Amino acid sequence: METLLNANAELSDAALTAIAHMPTASLPALMDASFAKRLSDADLMRVAVLLAQKSYDEGGCPIGAVIIDNDTRRILGKGHNTLVQENHPYHHGETSAIRDAGRIDFSRTTLFTSLSPCEICATLVHMRGFARVVVGDVTNASGTEALLLSKGVEVEVLEDTRGIELYARFRAEKPELDLEDWQGLGGRK
Repeated sequence: METLLNANAELSDAALTAIAHMPTASLPALMDASFAKRLSDADLMRVAVLLAQKSYDEGGCPIGAVIIDNDTRRILGKGHNTLVQENHPYHHGETSAIRDAGRIDFSRTTLFTSLSPCEICATLVHMRGFARVVVGDVTNASGTEALLLSKGVEVEVLEDTRGIELYARFRAEKPELDLEDWQGLGGRK
């Protein structure tokens, strides 16, 4: 099958936006293995930030995540925070991406998250045996990187300025929602 995103395709913002918005199961119809291999860590973080933007545009908390296979760099799962949209306290970007990836061996994967994970997401990441986590924003939130490292998860920080600016804007606009996402409704008091 011929795909739009192949070895000769330009790696553009439009391509990354299409990847962010297309359902994961449909991505093989959009991009082939040679294009996936060309996606750098910065490109994959940008997809996570585009997913964070999607959540923000929907009225939610701007956090996105992408899971890739370490060998093929194929995207296995992606998601964004839907605390508000689905009225669910733990539909964070990371948990949504893990749910999207399904029942796989996470020890062969990397999770790209647009914001430092909360303690619950960090615990789930090490419980599921992720090999590596790449964090896009430790400016607006941090603290679980040491927990992940202590559990044997490789952690890298690859700050994305668009993601940092987006989360700072969200926090200034909706501080009560930011607190709820991190601490539940009790955190808003």
